[in-house]
Amino acid sequence: MAKTIAKILGVVFILVGLVGFIMPGFLGTHLSLTHNLVHLISGAVALYFGFSASLGAARMFDIIFGIVYGLLGVAGFLLGSGPDRMFEALAGLGLHLGTMDHIVHILLGILFLVGGFLTKADVARD
Repeated sequence: MAKTIAKILGVVFILVGLVGFIMPGFLGTHLSLTHNLVHLISGAVALYFGFSASLGAARMFDIIFGIVYGLLGVAGFLLGSGPDRMFEALAGLGLHLGTMDHIVHILLGILFLVGGFLTKADVARD
Protein backbone atom coordinates (compact mmCIF):
# COMPACT_ATOMS: atom_id res chain seq x y z
CA MET A 1 0.00 0.00 0.00
CA ALA A 2 2.83 2.44 0.83
CA LYS A 3 4.39 2.12 -2.61
CA THR A 4 1.03 2.55 -4.33
CA ILE A 5 0.25 5.70 -2.33
CA ALA A 6 3.72 7.08 -3.08
CA LYS A 7 3.26 6.40 -6.81
CA ILE A 8 -0.21 7.92 -6.99
CA LEU A 9 0.62 11.00 -4.94
CA GLY A 10 3.94 11.39 -6.75
CA VAL A 11 2.07 11.68 -10.04
CA VAL A 12 -0.47 14.04 -8.45
CA PHE A 13 2.32 16.27 -7.07
CA ILE A 14 4.00 16.48 -10.47
CA LEU A 15 0.72 17.20 -12.27
CA VAL A 16 -0.21 19.92 -9.75
CA GLY A 17 3.30 21.36 -10.02
CA LEU A 18 2.95 21.59 -13.80
CA VAL A 19 -0.65 22.86 -13.73
CA GLY A 20 0.40 25.51 -11.21
CA PHE A 21 2.57 27.19 -13.83
CA ILE A 22 -0.49 27.65 -16.04
CA MET A 23 -3.21 28.13 -13.40
CA PRO A 24 -1.72 29.60 -10.19
CA GLY A 25 -5.14 29.65 -8.48
CA PHE A 26 -5.92 25.99 -9.28
CA LEU A 27 -8.73 24.77 -6.97
CA GLY A 28 -8.40 27.88 -4.81
CA THR A 29 -4.78 27.23 -3.85
CA HIS A 30 -1.84 29.62 -4.11
CA LEU A 31 0.56 28.03 -6.58
CA SER A 32 3.62 30.22 -7.03
CA LEU A 33 6.90 29.34 -8.71
CA THR A 34 8.36 28.19 -5.38
CA HIS A 35 5.25 26.20 -4.49
CA ASN A 36 5.29 24.51 -7.91
CA LEU A 37 8.96 23.60 -7.53
CA VAL A 38 8.23 22.10 -4.09
CA HIS A 39 5.47 20.01 -5.70
CA LEU A 40 7.72 18.84 -8.53
CA ILE A 41 10.52 17.86 -6.15
CA SER A 42 8.09 16.18 -3.73
CA GLY A 43 6.57 14.30 -6.66
CA ALA A 44 9.97 13.09 -7.87
CA VAL A 45 10.91 11.92 -4.36
CA ALA A 46 7.54 10.18 -3.92
CA LEU A 47 7.93 8.42 -7.27
CA TYR A 48 11.41 7.25 -6.28
CA PHE A 49 10.02 5.69 -3.10
CA GLY A 50 7.05 4.28 -5.00
CA PHE A 51 9.05 2.62 -7.75
CA SER A 52 12.65 2.09 -6.60
CA ALA A 53 12.85 1.97 -2.81
CA SER A 54 12.14 -1.01 -0.60
CA LEU A 55 8.68 -1.45 0.88
CA GLY A 56 10.00 -0.55 4.33
CA ALA A 57 11.57 2.65 3.00
CA ALA A 58 8.35 3.56 1.16
CA ARG A 59 6.39 2.95 4.36
CA MET A 60 8.69 5.22 6.36
CA PHE A 61 8.56 7.87 3.63
CA ASP A 62 4.74 7.82 3.71
CA ILE A 63 4.68 8.16 7.48
CA ILE A 64 7.21 11.02 7.52
CA PHE A 65 5.53 12.89 4.66
CA GLY A 66 2.14 12.26 6.29
CA ILE A 67 3.31 13.78 9.55
CA VAL A 68 4.95 16.75 7.81
CA TYR A 69 1.97 17.56 5.58
CA GLY A 70 -0.53 16.96 8.36
CA LEU A 71 1.33 19.25 10.74
CA LEU A 72 1.75 21.87 8.02
CA GLY A 73 -2.01 21.90 7.45
CA VAL A 74 -2.92 21.99 11.14
CA ALA A 75 -0.30 24.67 11.85
CA GLY A 76 -1.70 26.70 8.97
CA PHE A 77 -5.13 26.74 10.57
CA LEU A 78 -3.79 27.40 14.06
CA LEU A 79 -1.22 30.03 13.12
CA GLY A 80 -2.93 31.62 10.14
CA SER A 81 -1.29 33.50 7.32
CA GLY A 82 -1.80 37.19 8.13
CA PRO A 83 1.07 39.71 8.39
CA ASP A 84 1.52 39.05 12.11
CA ARG A 85 1.52 35.25 11.74
CA MET A 86 4.23 32.62 11.20
CA PHE A 87 3.33 31.78 7.63
CA GLU A 88 3.79 35.35 6.44
CA ALA A 89 7.55 34.68 6.60
CA LEU A 90 7.02 32.05 3.91
CA ALA A 91 5.49 34.70 1.64
CA GLY A 92 8.98 36.14 1.21
CA LEU A 93 9.91 32.79 -0.33
CA GLY A 94 6.94 32.90 -2.69
CA LEU A 95 4.80 30.58 -0.57
CA HIS A 96 1.38 32.00 0.24
CA LEU A 97 -0.69 29.48 2.15
CA GLY A 98 -4.42 30.00 2.53
CA THR A 99 -7.35 27.96 3.76
CA MET A 100 -7.55 25.69 0.71
CA ASP A 101 -3.80 25.03 0.95
CA HIS A 102 -4.24 23.99 4.59
CA ILE A 103 -7.12 21.67 3.71
CA VAL A 104 -5.13 20.05 0.90
CA HIS A 105 -2.10 19.60 3.18
CA ILE A 106 -4.22 17.87 5.83
CA LEU A 107 -5.78 15.57 3.22
CA LEU A 108 -2.33 14.72 1.82
CA GLY A 109 -1.10 14.03 5.33
CA ILE A 110 -3.99 11.64 5.95
CA LEU A 111 -3.43 9.80 2.65
CA PHE A 112 0.29 9.39 3.29
CA LEU A 113 -0.33 8.19 6.86
CA VAL A 114 -2.94 5.69 5.70
CA GLY A 115 -0.49 4.36 3.12
CA GLY A 116 2.27 4.10 5.69
CA PHE A 117 0.32 2.55 8.53
CA LEU A 118 -1.71 0.12 6.42
CA THR A 119 1.55 -1.33 5.11
CA LYS A 120 2.75 -2.51 8.52
CA ALA A 121 1.85 -6.17 7.95
CA ASP A 122 3.42 -6.20 4.49
CA VAL A 123 6.88 -5.00 5.52
CA ALA A 124 7.89 -8.50 6.69
CA ARG A 125 7.56 -9.74 3.10
CA ASP A 126 9.93 -7.06 1.78
